[in-house]
Formats: sequence, C-alpha cells, structure tokens
Amino acid sequence: MTQTLDFIRVSPPTNKTPDALIVTLHGWGANAQDVASLIPYVNLPEYEFLLPNAPYPHPYTDTGKAWYDLRTETMYDGLVESKQLLIDWLQSLENHTGVPLSRTILSGFSQGGAMTLDVGLSLPLAGLVVMSGYLHPSVAMLNKGIFPPTLIMHGTQDEVVPLKAAIKSREVTESLGVNVEYHEFAMGHEINLQMLEVLRTFVVNTIS
Repeated sequence: MTQTLDFIRVSPPTNKTPDALIVTLHGWGANAQDVASLIPYVNLPEYEFLLPNAPYPHPYTDTGKAWYDLRTETMYDGLVESKQLLIDWLQSLENHTGVPLSRTILSGFSQGGAMTLDVGLSLPLAGLVVMSGYLHPSVAMLNKGIFPPTLIMHGTQDEVVPLKAAIKSREVTESLGVNVEYHEFAMGHEINLQMLEVLRTFVVNTIS
C-alpha cells in the first residue's frame, strides 16, 4: 500500500488560484481516469478537479483500485488505513492549491461515495456529494453536530447498491443534523447527465 495518494489534477485554463476545489473519489474497481472523463460534462471551468486513486489494487482487474476490500461485506479490510490516508491528503491540499477546505467539495461514486460520507463528515468541507453510495456503520455512531451540507443521489434501479442504502444514508445523516438534499433517478448503478446537472447546481449554490 502507498503512503500517499496519487491523483489526477485538472486545473482551470488560467494560472490564477481556482474558485474552488472538487475532489471526486472513484468506486471499487475503477480508477481516477474513469472519473476524469466526466469533468467536461460538469461544466465548471473555473474550478480545479482533483481525482485521487485509491491505495489498494483491485483483486479482479489490472487497472482498478479499491479503497478497501469489498469481497466480504462486513470486514471492510483496509478501511481504517484508507481513511487516514485520505484525511491527511485532503488536509494537505490548501498548501498545494491555495484553496481551503471551506471551499472544497468532496464527492464520490459507490465505494467512493461511502468514503465521502465517512471522511467528509469529519472535516470542515464546503459540501459533500454522494452518488450511488452507502453508509459505513461508523457514521451512525457520530455525535450530532455541524456538518457540511450533503447531496445524496441514487438510481431507483440500482442492482449493485440498492436504493435502500441511499434512504438509510439520508435518514442517518439527517438524524445527525446534516442538511441533506436527496434525489432519486430512474437508472441503475451509474452516473448520468441529469445527476451531473444536479451536482453542478449544488456545487455552485454551496460555494457561492
């Protein structure tokens, strides 16, 4: 396992400090390059995108990465190490980009969405975006407090992460005092253009 996260950086066309950062975490078996292909559709050219690769190799694909082992649903082997790596990396970003966490959106798809909720609720971020994600058990044990506003989106026909996972994520986070915006789409386990449009609106409203 690496001791830091390698990542793809997509900067605004000018050399000035970006308006804000959007960090996106890929799902189990994907990689940062998969997420990078979606950036043009988000249409936020003044923002800087940072797309980290998860630290573990995926057990079934040569190019895929994993935030932790998902072959047994209850073990989440490697999660503790991954969380600490991600927290340390996020806290280092202001030194490299000039943008504070208060102007940083953390987002993620599937396993990356689960990581977004778990890590994001412990940091003073501008906002969180969870796409087709789920809840780590530890989140339900947090104390009520002030947390980043959170957008949760999910497909009603998702056969990989069932819709009930999104509903549980919404219920638990709202019970903690999180300001949750929730959307369902008639789709499977994917990211579609309609979802990206909702993401863009949430980001603009949250950062402005």
